[in-house]
Formats: sequence, C-alpha cells, structure tokens
Amino acid sequence: MKFSYGATTIRITHATRPQLLQQVSQHFADGRGFALATINLDHLVKLRRDRDFRKAYAAQDMVVADGNPIVWLSALAGDRVGLMPGSDLVRPLVTAAAAAGRKVSMLGATAEALAAASTRFAAEIPGYLPGVLIAPPMGFDPEGPAAREALAQIRDQGPGLCLIALGAPKQEKFAALGRSLAPETGFASVGAGVEFISGHQSRAPAFVRAMAMEWAWRALSAPRRLMPRYAACAAILPGEALRAWRQRR
Repeated sequence: MKFSYGATTIRITHATRPQLLQQVSQHFADGRGFALATINLDHLVKLRRDRDFRKAYAAQDMVVADGNPIVWLSALAGDRVGLMPGSDLVRPLVTAAAAAGRKVSMLGATAEALAAASTRFAAEIPGYLPGVLIAPPMGFDPEGPAAREALAQIRDQGPGLCLIALGAPKQEKFAALGRSLAPETGFASVGAGVEFISGHQSRAPAFVRAMAMEWAWRALSAPRRLMPRYAACAAILPGEALRAWRQRR
C-alpha cells in the first residue's frame, strides 16, 4: 500500500510483525539505526496538510499499519498487511534490543511515566539495559535546539533503541532528525505506548480491540480532544478508499 502526496510517496514497508522484528534485530546486531513509524488515519489527515510532516515521513525506514482502517485500505489496494499498533510493538522492540545488548532510551511523556516504564522493563525483560530518559518540556520543538541536545545524549549511549512518545507529528519529525544526528540509534514512534506500559494511561480492553473499536473507547475517554480528530479521519475515508481501489486496478 502506498500513499502519494505530490512528489512524496509513503509506502508500508512490512506486512507482518515477524518480518519487521527480523529486520529490527538485524539492525541492532549490526549497530545500524532506523526510524519506525506506525501509520494511521490521523496521520493521513496530517500528511495532507503538513508538508514538513510528509518530509519527515519520507525519512522513515520502516512504516507499518497502525489501525484497522489502514489494514482494510491495504486489502482494498490488493496488499495484505497485518495490524501493528505502536503500543503493541513496545515490548517486542525492547526485547529485541535487550537480546542484542543494546540500551533503550525513551523521550516523551513525563519523567514519572518514563521511570515507571523503565522499572517495568527491568522486571519483565531479561537483559534490559536502560539508556537516557528524557521528558521534554511543554512546547518542545522536535527539530529545535532542545531536540538536538537530547539527540546528542541519545547518540552518546551508543547503538541502541529510542522509544519516542510525543504523538504525531512531533515524534516522526524527531525521528527524522535523529537519523542524521544519531545514526546508530533505532527510533520508534510509539505514541501512548510508553504510558500504557507505565500505567499512566489505560488502554482499551482486549475484547474492545478485537472488535476494532479501540478508537471509540479512546474517543469516549477524551471526547473534546478526540472527537474532532476522529471526525476528520472519517471525512477522508471515502476518498482514501477510492485511491486504494485505483491502486488495485
């Protein structure tokens, strides 16, 4: 599946979790960095409006489907891809880093959430090696001086993994900058995934996720913030379905 915006084309690069984790593990073994994004309908809305976001997405090495609508659109386009939300990838990515003896840094959320997530990783994942934990201030510019200082700290940890919990488009822009300033680091944009691990946010129950209704659970938890977002996502879905059908033909 591909999404085209003028001269910029963004493709889903991995159809299954084993494919993704095999490549991630190889990058860790080789000491090579990467940037991983998990594309969803909200990202498609932002990609239409934000040229800098498109540029950052084009710099991602790995893109997977985050959200059932992306899976369905891909099937309509003739491509079968698995559902890989960033929240579900956090533990597998940390486990892969630990297996390779690589440190895990985290940026985003709050200091308390990062510390709690790190403590949980240490208790649950053999070989886990903590890196730097950076809770940026309000108004953090993912491409500004504070971001560059954070990337210098992450780079100094050596080859490893950095979980970015900033939300889109900040996390993808930070990862894109990191590819040039900390090229041995694997950057994974995981949104609320770190706070789900730490317990600072509650994720929808498994049966709700199995019914593809996690979006409704989240919308009801914060309607003023999320209902406009989901309305914008619904508005673009018919057009995206038509584009997917054209790809199939």
